[in-house]
Amino acid sequence: MSFVELIPPHHSPAPVLVEVPHSGLQVPPDVEVEIDTSPTAVLRDSDIYVDKLYRRAPEHGATLLVSKISRYVVDLNRGPDEVVSAAVPRHPKARHIPARGVVWRARTDGTPLLRAPLTQKQFASRIQRYYEPYHQALRTEAARLHGEYGHVVILAAHSMPSTGRRLFGGRHVRRADIVPGTRGRSTADGRIIDLVDQHFRDAGLSVKHDEPYRGGWTTASYGAPKRGQHAIQIELNRALYVDEHTSEIKRADFEQLQRVLERLVGKLGELMLDRAQFATG
Repeated sequence: MSFVELIPPHHSPAPVLVEVPHSGLQVPPDVEVEIDTSPTAVLRDSDIYVDKLYRRAPEHGATLLVSKISRYVVDLNRGPDEVVSAAVPRHPKARHIPARGVVWRARTDGTPLLRAPLTQKQFASRIQRYYEPYHQALRTEAARLHGEYGHVVILAAHSMPSTGRRLFGGRHVRRADIVPGTRGRSTADGRIIDLVDQHFRDAGLSVKHDEPYRGGWTTASYGAPKRGQHAIQIELNRALYVDEHTSEIKRADFEQLQRVLERLVGKLGELMLDRAQFATG
């Protein structure tokens, strides 16, 4: 059974690859016995409905890559060597990681997720069965698009809670509507970053770059603008389209944001195909 869905462009293809690593909700039986969770918790710790928000991206020339598995299985926005010692204590690369590694020991609310620490064999099985197929698909498709067009932009599609805590004082603060992450404008050409920024501002949305998310492992690892491979992480404030207490879609707001994202994908495709504006290489 495949837990990776790759949807090609429906027409007018462009070198734009939208990857959605965290909206999946499936927990395979071999992992289910290793964790203590519920469907409600799985949904709460997903990038809820982001796959649905970008579902029409192929209609605007983009390739869409979606993972169907939960982050409770593996976190696809972490490196395979980001191994938390409390989760896999006997792993040779295990170390203390302040947040979460490729396999989570605890949920985002701090409550335990693993029933017991994993053996090296259990950990290796998760990486082989659920992590590598997704990144193999991502690498292969990015390389194909780059080979055909001379460049490619990877849009890492995520969502975030509407509020976060300040480091000092612990006070909750509302986050911006949109947080593009490019690790200090290092993972994508400035024209791509500026297009994304202006597009969302023109849609009446607030934008704050790299705060609180600078772009995760995927953005850092795949973003190589000097080689013509660009990556930008887009965090959507969940309050824009969902009731965070009930997880119910706010239908009118959802459809409005979906249209904004569709137009963004179209604009990125136009930029990447315009040789006068965007040189290859």
